[in-house]
Amino acid sequence: MSSTPKATVRLRVAAACPSHSRANVTVRDLSFAIDEPTERGGSNAGPTPTDTALAALAGCTNVIGHKCAAKQGVELGHLDIAIEAEFDRRGVTLSAEVEVPFVRVQQTVTAHGAASAEQLDHVAQEVEKFCPLSKLFRGAGTNLKTTWAKA
Repeated sequence: MSSTPKATVRLRVAAACPSHSRANVTVRDLSFAIDEPTERGGSNAGPTPTDTALAALAGCTNVIGHKCAAKQGVELGHLDIAIEAEFDRRGVTLSAEVEVPFVRVQQTVTAHGAASAEQLDHVAQEVEKFCPLSKLFRGAGTNLKTTWAKA
């Protein structure tokens, strides 16, 4: 039997939605809430769906960044990732259909390891090629800019 991993896998997420704003999400054996803040009629039990999308980008950048660095023999150390986004709310307020809701996303990745600036540039190039969440944002038309720097 081959030890080659499958090229595609099936991912599963379930959500029980007890209100108009809250989704109690289960992934594998993990559970968490996605919710709106109280000022928008939610119970503030978790991040909003849009916050969750940006958090997923940070998580994916971390995972794929470390994989790319390991493949190149680069020591990233721990990463700090800050994301700022320009979000067009007209779609979520139902005032207009919006083709690109995340207009601009600026992601700043700060590496605390021994990697040089040149090594970080090489890692960044690989992450751009392989991070599924950054590909998702770019494919949707978002102007995504990621800057890598040494601490």
